[in-house]
Amino acid sequence: MTELATMDFHPQPQAGEAKPWAFPSPERGTLDNGLTLLRCHRPGQQVVAVEVILAAPLEAEPTGLDGIATIMARAFSEGTDKHSAEEFAAELERCGATLDSHADHPGVRLSLEVPVSRLPKALGLLADALRAPAFADSEVERLVRNRLDEIPHETANPARRAAKELSKELFPATSRMSRPRQGTEETVQKIDSATVRAFYEKHVRPATATAVIVGDLTDVDLDALLADTLGSWTGSSAEPRPVPPVSADDTGRVVIVDRPGAVQTQLLIGRVGADRHDRVWPAQVLGTYCLGGTLTSRLDRVLREEKGYTYGVRAFGQVLRSAPDGTGVAMLAISGSVDTPNTGPALDDLWKVLHTLAAEGLTDAERDIAVQNLVGVAPLKFETAAAVASTLADQVEQHLPDDYQATLYQQLAATGTVEATAAAVNAFPVDRLVTVLVGDAAQIEEPVKALGIGEVAVVRAE
Repeated sequence: MTELATMDFHPQPQAGEAKPWAFPSPERGTLDNGLTLLRCHRPGQQVVAVEVILAAPLEAEPTGLDGIATIMARAFSEGTDKHSAEEFAAELERCGATLDSHADHPGVRLSLEVPVSRLPKALGLLADALRAPAFADSEVERLVRNRLDEIPHETANPARRAAKELSKELFPATSRMSRPRQGTEETVQKIDSATVRAFYEKHVRPATATAVIVGDLTDVDLDALLADTLGSWTGSSAEPRPVPPVSADDTGRVVIVDRPGAVQTQLLIGRVGADRHDRVWPAQVLGTYCLGGTLTSRLDRVLREEKGYTYGVRAFGQVLRSAPDGTGVAMLAISGSVDTPNTGPALDDLWKVLHTLAAEGLTDAERDIAVQNLVGVAPLKFETAAAVASTLADQVEQHLPDDYQATLYQQLAATGTVEATAAAVNAFPVDRLVTVLVGDAAQIEEPVKALGIGEVAVVRAE
């Protein structure tokens, strides 16, 4: 028998000493035109991220024109007084930049990423888009057609259809939150360049906007650069819009959106709850993560690993809108999909998980794993300038202090098991959940009724 040759390997790499980390703090200021500025120097981040937050919330959209904020957001990159739509796209590409935009309940966001060496050119293009967007008839018409083409695809997507139905159920019809964020076919087809420009002129101005700039700014004279670009954007001053109160009805009930022949049922179970201004938020984040934040959470352990009903179930909290006075609303929800024949048993077991949580609470081990996952991975989560800029922009939209994210991690680490349990139980009370099921009503209606989790109604899929 031949003896194996001795092999010499390199020594195993050893972990270095852990370095302290905290979410970066921005420097806050204001340009002469009234634009609020948050800058954050991040050495080594050669791709700079810029976020511009515009005070054009969805609830400001004119009656009957839901979706106009989305069309306006998309039209910002479709030409200016200096460049046609094609020329504007080519100029962005020449400087290696990307410009994205979207509209949501808090307002409109524009997101720019560009190598720091091309920052002057890219900031100039962004300033032109904000200062003098073309809103050409042909481009707005094309964006409207594109949006109309998207709507049938969204309706056919079970997860999107469930989200639409849950918003409709939770909020009164008079609330903008009850309707699709990007509008309906009826409202979008009424949008044209004139209405987009009128919306822009009424709501978009530097005095009510904020820009966040994150990256390696070592050799950048940012003050001079901003004066020549975003500082050239002018507009009238304006008082912040009042934020109307939010009401919601989370009486326990079930709505089945009928999809005959569906082999799976999409689940979306939710209610409204506290936003980030509430003292309970850190404990709520921790408790919700233990319930359904990862593959090892309680819901996944039962519904996926033990029963095989689903590929995964998630519990989450999503802020919908906050106000300067600290009031706001978040969506607290559980989502996933299960095979049609096991819809009733899966829901029954899900409710058993919630009942057990209320009766027995979380374990210290669950709490410790959640803290490790949420706090321990934070340095990796914020490796890029874009991730930092996006989080700072979220804080601006939600009227939070600049040190909020850094403080949140300290609060998560200090939250105990009892606090996390109480927050999770209060977030998902078994008798105050609106359940939306997108699936085959003929197969799932009777099993769901037998569970007794609320009155069951069936609506026809569009």
